Amino acid sequence: MKIKVINQSKHALPEYETPHAAGLDLRANIEEPVTLNALERALIPTGLFIELPVGYEAQIRPRSGLAIKRGISLVNSPGTIDSDYRGEIKVIVINLSNEPFTITDGERICQMVVARHETVEWEAAGELNRTMRGSGGFGHTGI
Repeated sequence: MKIKVINQSKHALPEYETPHAAGLDLRANIEEPVTLNALERALIPTGLFIELPVGYEAQIRPRSGLAIKRGISLVNSPGTIDSDYRGEIKVIVINLSNEPFTITDGERICQMVVARHETVEWEAAGELNRTMRGSGGFGHTGI
């Protein structure tokens, strides 16, 4: 799939880190380092602008290595970039650890997965088909 991109960052376009990876790592495009203390968050620009085809979204997700090693995640995970959005991709990064974390220019801060989606057309109904699970949720199956 080809996607139009404008790269106003100082960095190369995102790449897949392994041949079968689903996500492309996005890099911070910042003039000065940004330090996040415990539970602080910041909007980090990437310098990337994309044009997704209709019927696709780009999902922005945390990087597992930053999550487990440093406690760094994303506030709205996964974040969604819609096909009609043309602004800069920016990422809401949060520090869930007890230690300060500094984001530097060019650091890989998240991953982006492009996925197909459907558009829903609601059909009003008086009842739904029954299933074995029914309305059970939030841990209803026990331990």
